[in-house]
Amino acid sequence: MKKRILVVVLCLACITSYGQTKKKKRPAKKAAATTNRQVKPQANSVVSNPGPSVDTSKRVPMKPFERPLDGYFKKNNILNARVTPYPNLRESDVAFAKRVWREIDVRDKMNTYLASPKRRLIDVLLDAITAGELTAYDATQGKKDDINGDGFSTPLAAGAARARLAGGDSSVVSVPDKDGNIVSSKMVANEFNPDSVIKFRIKEDWVFDKQRSVFEPRIIGIAPLFKPKAAPGVDVGYQPAFWVYFPEARPILATKEVVSRASDGTGLSFDDVFMKRIFNSYIVKESNDKDESVKDYAQGIDKLYEAERIKKTLMDWELNLWQY
Repeated sequence: MKKRILVVVLCLACITSYGQTKKKKRPAKKAAATTNRQVKPQANSVVSNPGPSVDTSKRVPMKPFERPLDGYFKKNNILNARVTPYPNLRESDVAFAKRVWREIDVRDKMNTYLASPKRRLIDVLLDAITAGELTAYDATQGKKDDINGDGFSTPLAAGAARARLAGGDSSVVSVPDKDGNIVSSKMVANEFNPDSVIKFRIKEDWVFDKQRSVFEPRIIGIAPLFKPKAAPGVDVGYQPAFWVYFPEARPILATKEVVSRASDGTGLSFDDVFMKRIFNSYIVKESNDKDESVKDYAQGIDKLYEAERIKKTLMDWELNLWQY
């Protein structure tokens, strides 16, 4: 009888111990089920959509902006171009020399690329002058040491050079007071329009080098022209705004590619244009004892005839050298 009672007591103890263990494990299962189950929002609550979670600790930093290449090849040749210097010229080797002034009209069909909105010649010159890479010289005539104004005697500031191109063109602007009432007026210079520059003047020397037996032109200076305002009925013609010393401008012009209608890959710079004479022009003056321009003794169509006569005289002088 005692053995039966002892067995019953042991069974009850085992059952009690097993029940307590099972009761302790039951909250862990409930917590795990809660984490795996999505929590449904209440009917009256507003839940915003935060979007996918982002681990800020693993965020990749943005790379710096790098502009893509506009095309499939980079034009490095023109950017790294170097000027081909002139051969050395000694005074004792100069058998003949003639100074000539000529004008280039960008409205001419052959010269339209010089005024292309993509890259104008006047923009190249002004940008270099503004950056301090090029010097503009005063073109005012009548100075004691520079009668014609093209002797590179007086440097100009960048702002003065740009103002000269405006041609003195100005407008009357009203000046209001603090209440908006017009109390006075003043003259304000108009903003320079690069399309207004339609002509350039070139000063060059035609020289025969007997050491090399070569008759060649060498450009000395280039000047953009403008037409100043004058009294009604008075035509003063185009005047140089300023002069640029061409040997100084060559390194800058050599790195600026000209725009061609025929091809985008010409490979020609503005320096090539002047050195290879890829432009159309007409002579307006040659050196003479009276210091006269063509317009001083020829008018109308006769000016063109005189320009062609001067050009033919230069060409004939070279041809006459080789006659036997």
